[in-house]
Amino acid sequence: MPVKLEASWLAVLKPEFDAPYMQNLRNFLLSEKQEGKIIYPPNNAIFNAFETTPWHKVKVVILGQDPYHGQGQAHGLSFSVQKGVAIPPSLQNMYKELATDIAGFKTPPHGNLTYWAQQGVLMLNATLTVAANTPGSHQKAGWENFTNQVIKTISAQKQNVVFILWGKFAQAKAVFIDENKHFIIKSAHPSPFSAYQGFYGSQPFSQTNAYLKNNGIKEIDWQIV
Repeated sequence: MPVKLEASWLAVLKPEFDAPYMQNLRNFLLSEKQEGKIIYPPNNAIFNAFETTPWHKVKVVILGQDPYHGQGQAHGLSFSVQKGVAIPPSLQNMYKELATDIAGFKTPPHGNLTYWAQQGVLMLNATLTVAANTPGSHQKAGWENFTNQVIKTISAQKQNVVFILWGKFAQAKAVFIDENKHFIIKSAHPSPFSAYQGFYGSQPFSQTNAYLKNNGIKEIDWQIV
């Protein structure tokens, strides 16, 4: 697994790549490939969230759990899929909430969220790889150590970041975030299994923009085209 991390992120996270858990993670991924398993996203997209949203740009974090495990779906941004791939149910529900939360929002014909990432929305999965057609297969292999440190570092070294935590898994990460410096939005997950249990109507997108505006930070244009 080559380390291809955007320079500003590498400056704050370099110690992680020298940590024993990271070598164990490299060995795990190598053994998965040697066993003939297909891993998503491809190597050059594993750190895409960091490449697309440099350290100095981060103002929102949307935390996911696992990359999508179907062919051609995952490209290193949580909840996002490549253009030309069917929009997953959770993202469809995010678009439904956007349509009621953000005036004038029009549902896009694809699920590529790169435009959000380019504006400073870190689309972070807790686990950055997965074996094809095997959800959760790379959990507890070491990625959580890395992404927990990402959250801790953002909390410690930045101010006024919005953390959007959907579902119990993401909400458990709140322990790493200083609520005196940052804004945490919690609700049910947009999955079809839980969207009606508190996700719909939670207005995370307008809440985010209101907080950013109140702190003199440029708001996010949520309209994907």
